[in-house]
Amino acid sequence: MKIAVLKEQVDGERRVAATPETVRKFVALGATLAVEAGAGQSASIADAAYADAGASVTDRAAAVSGADIVLGVQAPDPATLAGAAPGAWVVASFNPFGERARVDAYAATGLEALAMEFMPRITRAQSMDILSSQSNLSGYKAVLDAAAEYGRAFPMMMTAAGTISAARVFVMGVGVAGLQAIATARRLGAQVSATDVRAATREQIQSLGAKPIFVESVAGIEGEGTGGYAGEMSPEYQAAQAELVSGHIARQDIVITTALIPGRPAPRLISATQVASMKPGSVIVDLAVEQGGNVEGAVAGEIVEVNGVRIVGHRNVPSRLGADASALFSRNLFNFLSAFWDKETGRPVLDAEIGDAIRLTRDGAIVNPRLQP
Repeated sequence: MKIAVLKEQVDGERRVAATPETVRKFVALGATLAVEAGAGQSASIADAAYADAGASVTDRAAAVSGADIVLGVQAPDPATLAGAAPGAWVVASFNPFGERARVDAYAATGLEALAMEFMPRITRAQSMDILSSQSNLSGYKAVLDAAAEYGRAFPMMMTAAGTISAARVFVMGVGVAGLQAIATARRLGAQVSATDVRAATREQIQSLGAKPIFVESVAGIEGEGTGGYAGEMSPEYQAAQAELVSGHIARQDIVITTALIPGRPAPRLISATQVASMKPGSVIVDLAVEQGGNVEGAVAGEIVEVNGVRIVGHRNVPSRLGADASALFSRNLFNFLSAFWDKETGRPVLDAEIGDAIRLTRDGAIVNPRLQP
């Protein structure tokens, strides 16, 4: 079983799909590892470290040649995978809804595309969940990015020259990223509040020492959407939430938005009018900017200023912590493949529950039901 680890080709991508730690673990299972030269450079991993772990370090063509499994952070262009074994698995993040043409191309080549972001959110797959591991880092980094743009201190400081008030931070969307943002802002000494459409998150917010901000008069989503995500709100709930947020957001120094709905554009949480109500010097960090954005006026890949309010729209936030993001991502991939490793055949054999959930293409066809018309 040959496993290829490739250097990421997307601009600004600093992560890598395997580390020396996971290379050693794959070798212990009996696999042969081939790593493209320079694959770990952006994550502060030298080629020599891969070689010491038991991998061969070579050029891309040699790494791919005969590979049974190709590991990636972002799925590589299938045109660059010529020479891989027929029906080889490509295990990576595919963005299937946003990059449908790439999925079609994988089907045409006969490769088996396994989208890690489609991993079901079930107990036994928690250690394989790339969305959770990367969102954790995104929530942390969002607070640091906000602090870097905010021209004041986060904690309350009592000095001989007077008292500095604590920054007010409002987190919108309390999933994995939102919870980490709350925890990080609290550790920095901010006064934190948070909101979500899912009533179950109220206790989570309070457990982290933040103040929950919820619509009380209108029913929102009854429970959670598929896979633990939020679904779409009713028009009545949207109107009530907008009114509540408008009154709250004007008093905030920093707002962090994290709301995403799988397969759909990010919901609009903050309007231009609400941005205008904030004080000059305030900061908004939109973690959903690449899916259309939660904030009106946010621009992917840019920091824009509107009436003195800075709107931060960094792309690929986990990649801004390349070393740690790579460590977690690569462990997710190893945990996934090793869980299904068959010692007799020396290769992983997927079951239906997880295999059918993440498999996009097989035998020249698109097979995932979420991508069917």
